[in-house]
Amino acid sequence: MSKKGGNPNHPKKGSTTKVQPIRSKQAINRIKRTLKHQPRNLCLFVMGINTAYRANELLSLRIKDVVHLKVGDILDIKQSKNSEYRATAINEVVYTALQLWLAVHPRRHDVNAPLFMSNHFRHRALSVSAVNQLVKAWCAYVGLVENYGSHSLRKTWGYHQRTKNDASVALLMQAFGHASEAQTLDYLGILADEIYALYLEFEV
Repeated sequence: MSKKGGNPNHPKKGSTTKVQPIRSKQAINRIKRTLKHQPRNLCLFVMGINTAYRANELLSLRIKDVVHLKVGDILDIKQSKNSEYRATAINEVVYTALQLWLAVHPRRHDVNAPLFMSNHFRHRALSVSAVNQLVKAWCAYVGLVENYGSHSLRKTWGYHQRTKNDASVALLMQAFGHASEAQTLDYLGILADEIYALYLEFEV
């Protein structure tokens, strides 16, 4: 029984609530359409699912870090977890989303301005908790019912790299900085899916 005034659905102390990747490409496209007239949010979503950076790493970006980028250029961000740099290549969808946002960014002439600026405090970047709530709202709006949050963006990148692009687990393990392939499969929500598929896709 929960304490008076407490949230009975809140995780117990010391436990974690795992967020899911966005597995459906149709849901991804619906979210993009929903954000069509919200260039900051569209850029955040597109970069999140195409670069696999953590939310706080994306929020560390300044206009000067991206204003010069073209398709195929390298973006190198220091990872918050281990302070090592990880590079990603800018693809066309990220470039397009960046250009749409930079064209209307309220502080676009200030190269030191946060790329993902808060609507309320324009000298500050969005907070991770704000991104978490945005992702939850976007997913709920398109009818997704599992648990989602800011980590869902980078998980979505890995999930689709593995299931649609046939990227090796070993390569994804390196990209995420995991200690084992099993950790990567579990992180992406793939392990149970692939074991389940073993029983249906091959008969002896």
